[in-house]
Amino acid sequence: MSDVVRIGVIGAGNMGTVHANYLYEGRIKGAIITAILEERVSRINEIENRFSEEVVTIYSEEDAFFQSGQFDAILIATPHYSHPRLSIRAFNQGIHVLVEKPAGVYTKQVREMNEAAEKSQLVFSMMYNQRMNPIYQKLRELILSNELGSIRRLNWIITDWYRSQSYYDSSSWRATWQGEGGGVLINQCPHQLDLMYWLTGMMPSRLRAFCQFGKYREIEVEDNVTAYAEYDNGATAVFVTTTGEAPGTNRLEVTGDRGKIVIENDELTFWRLRQSETDFNQEYTGGFGKPETWKCEIPVEGLNTAHEGITQNFVNAIKDHEPLVAPGSEGIYGLSLSNAMQLSTWTDTWVTFPIDEDLYLQHLNEQIDQSTVQKVSTGKSLNVKGTH
Repeated sequence: MSDVVRIGVIGAGNMGTVHANYLYEGRIKGAIITAILEERVSRINEIENRFSEEVVTIYSEEDAFFQSGQFDAILIATPHYSHPRLSIRAFNQGIHVLVEKPAGVYTKQVREMNEAAEKSQLVFSMMYNQRMNPIYQKLRELILSNELGSIRRLNWIITDWYRSQSYYDSSSWRATWQGEGGGVLINQCPHQLDLMYWLTGMMPSRLRAFCQFGKYREIEVEDNVTAYAEYDNGATAVFVTTTGEAPGTNRLEVTGDRGKIVIENDELTFWRLRQSETDFNQEYTGGFGKPETWKCEIPVEGLNTAHEGITQNFVNAIKDHEPLVAPGSEGIYGLSLSNAMQLSTWTDTWVTFPIDEDLYLQHLNEQIDQSTVQKVSTGKSLNVKGTH
């Protein structure tokens, strides 16, 4: 392995351009960008003026890109359906893969991607940049070290995803069943759905959800969701999200036998019980009393390195076998939650885990077949600064 990992970026849209920029500017130690694959002529003209042709080769054809031999790894930032196919092609050619969220649109195709990755023994990572946020790292540490005791309840209201109609009109694939495979769950919320698994290490046993499709915008996919989940240990979760609410809220509550942690406005607050609720309940005989609660100041240190942190970790894993923060194989967990929420709505009943992958795909294909959406893209590249 060379001292420098050569990276090719696939897709020069909103996020792909962000990744290409920080690689080109040398902000990832031990890595360089050598190639970009972008099939849209309008975007090629733009990026040719941004990247020196002596450093970065721009490709418009996928075969030529993969046959170039110009890179050791790829970063995939294309529409969701193509993630598994491009990843599998790379693994078959001995190329490491870092893929933008979500891993794919449905778990059946992602399972195939995971199997190809395992067979290849190459480095495979997900762009779950919220795992680099110190506040979530601290919460995970507190949960896994049993500071909260057994988890009883998880509530996440994440409604600060406001998106105008112009956002949806910016690309013909956005907010369509055929182009994107979903709405707020597949586009905006993969990070939160991933964190629900990553923070606790738990997946639900069953889930009931209510998705509303095109409630606030002229789109065919979900833009308003409320879901309720149950876990084997007796814990429950409520998840609420939308792209049509302003001002929005981002509030996560995790309650355990030994207290409660709330994350809101980039602050972590821990209300710790001096005695576990279980023990207090067994011993207390005074009627209206409750466990003594301490409001604890928990240090949260370090910078949120976000996308660049995940990319640096990916490069370090290739060069030095550093453990991955976001292994690609874990992309299936958050997607399972997303698929389950849609499937529960379509079937109007509970969905158990693991989900019925064939049934989900059947319903997804029905949505695609019934679609009457005809969109013309504005072709406008959007500024993603400030998004999660």
